[in-house]
Amino acid sequence: MNIFRRLGTLSAAATVLTGMTAVQMTLVAVGNITDFGTNQEFVRHVLAMDTTFQSPNMMWRAITNPGIADAAYIAIIVWEALTALVLIAGLVARIRNHLTGRPLSLANHLPVLGWAMQFALFGVGFMAIGGEWFQMWQSSKWNGLQAALQNLIVAAFGLVITHLAAKDSRAGAPADEALR
Repeated sequence: MNIFRRLGTLSAAATVLTGMTAVQMTLVAVGNITDFGTNQEFVRHVLAMDTTFQSPNMMWRAITNPGIADAAYIAIIVWEALTALVLIAGLVARIRNHLTGRPLSLANHLPVLGWAMQFALFGVGFMAIGGEWFQMWQSSKWNGLQAALQNLIVAAFGLVITHLAAKDSRAGAPADEALR
């Protein structure tokens, strides 16, 4: 029954969420590297605003230079890969701390940093800049707002669960005693 007490904690849930997002962000980065052209077209169309309502009051924002669009796409891939690496490091730290009983301080900070990076990419990059500045919401074909929102929701759950687990740990909650 001790295993259920250990696995049924907020700390264990935070570890699972860290692992899930580490795998997801790794697959996103690897997918964009191995199938570069698919999302390259996505970024080019979003930045060119060629499938929006074409309002003259907004089209001055469009970036139609393929070199600039490709540089933006490469920056996105690099950010995705860095986010994945931070989350993987966080997962390793969390597992190590669960096995050794050490405090979860750094093991909490790494996933939080990874999720903050995920927020920056999908919240600032895709929703604010892509969605609003480049009017991606107007495109029926090149609209990544739903996927961005899904990523934000997962990262938000990770942040909340990790925060609650750390709070429980500091308060000495009985459910996390076996993990110390």
